[in-house]
Amino acid sequence: MLPQVLMGSTALASAIVPNYTTSESGNPFIAGWYADPDADFFTSQYWVYPTSSLPYDAQTYLDAFSSPDLVHWTRHPSILTTANISWARRAVWAPCVVHRNDRYYLYFGANDIQPGDGQVGGIGVAVSDFPDGPFVDALGRPLIDDYHHGAQPIDQDVFIDDDRQAYIYYGGHSHAVMAKLNEDMVSLGTFTYDDGSTEMFRDVTPPGYVEGAVVFKRKGRYYMMWSEGGWGGPDYAVAYGTADTPLGPFGRVGRVLEQDAAVATGSGHNGVLNVPGTDIWYIVYHRRPLSETDQNHRVVCYDRMYFGEGGEIKPVEMLVRDDFEDGGMIAWRTWTSGTGFDVRDGEMVNVMEEGGLNTVLGLALLDTNFTDFVYEADVTILEDNEEGHGAWLVFRAAKAGDPDKPLFNGYFAGISASRKSVSVGKISQGAGIVSLGQADADIVLGKRYHLRIEAVGSFIKVYVDHILLVTASDPENTESTYTSGANGVRVGQVRAAFDNITVDKA
Repeated sequence: MLPQVLMGSTALASAIVPNYTTSESGNPFIAGWYADPDADFFTSQYWVYPTSSLPYDAQTYLDAFSSPDLVHWTRHPSILTTANISWARRAVWAPCVVHRNDRYYLYFGANDIQPGDGQVGGIGVAVSDFPDGPFVDALGRPLIDDYHHGAQPIDQDVFIDDDRQAYIYYGGHSHAVMAKLNEDMVSLGTFTYDDGSTEMFRDVTPPGYVEGAVVFKRKGRYYMMWSEGGWGGPDYAVAYGTADTPLGPFGRVGRVLEQDAAVATGSGHNGVLNVPGTDIWYIVYHRRPLSETDQNHRVVCYDRMYFGEGGEIKPVEMLVRDDFEDGGMIAWRTWTSGTGFDVRDGEMVNVMEEGGLNTVLGLALLDTNFTDFVYEADVTILEDNEEGHGAWLVFRAAKAGDPDKPLFNGYFAGISASRKSVSVGKISQGAGIVSLGQADADIVLGKRYHLRIEAVGSFIKVYVDHILLVTASDPENTESTYTSGANGVRVGQVRAAFDNITVDKA
């Protein structure tokens, strides 16, 4: 999808509006292990502030990422470190940044304090003149340093309402608490009620809440989102509730983001990003790739967040896309012999190594596990040696070999210029290749072809430029050797380019 130009917005006049269905250049959209992202729009840039997803004692710094278009990202390392916070030593978590008083305020949790442990820690605030820091301690002590209403002082989010009143929402250990922030943004106010009573910390725990509160306002309605389940396991998820005021109560509506066995697990602790001047919303969150078992191996992603006519948040689908416009292939893993893979001119290509086309055999896979799906991509054969096997889309793939052995078990479908054909087959590291269907096709070097693979059960259909050319099926299901697995691409004795990859459930 091409970006659209927003007309008439004071915030983004004449700028590119990122009107996407997901991170079209692939999720995760930043490289490295990160979690708990906060997202906002400052100085004509989109900003994401995550936790560094490491063991607690190594969580001593925070990085930031900025982008003009939600596609091309710049890393800003160590915008905050424990060297600049006298009382923080570990477990620096869940940054939240807001702009006010011509300054940037970064709220963070540190030290993972527990009830009665006597250590200094909790929620701190640091300040900077710039969104990329460096941030320095504003108080020399935590802003919130103890448990109130049973809430661990972590996972803070700051929301400024239309009347300019700022609120901080936070809490772990299944309790959510809110407090007022004064105009200086580094001190707390109090709530005063009709009966004359006051309190500094207000319990706003919704049903099912575990941690990770985030609050925003849309069309006069207040939304609180939070995480449920355990952060280290696959069942981490995002739920939400709504209220008529920022004070709640936030009645739980339901879950909107949770694990998908085809895409990722542990999807939670989110931020919310609204494109200024529009009703375009994204949920920015972390998740765990399917093949990762280390609880700290979390990555930051975003998907489109849609609302129903009644203001309800629709369930979020973790889509699989890559148009390579970011110049990278972060989510891909490669196995190559005589070749490598790189992104050039917005396409993923296999790069020639010494030995020529005769030695080329390359495999690149996404960490997916689809069963029934539609898989589409643009494929161009750039060069072959008149014996070129072809360029293929790979699906239901598993058991890839070591990095220099591009072997796998699964299916493939693709094109060959030298053989003037379209083919589909299955491959096993033990039994070799079995052809499941082939059709003649006048495949020309340098021409881009749109391939579409529909796989449902034992039925496989291969389209080239939207024309059905090959069908592979067997009523006895003898072709259902592999029922699910990864999606990817493969090249054999050719140099090829792949672009606009999408995988959707059938």
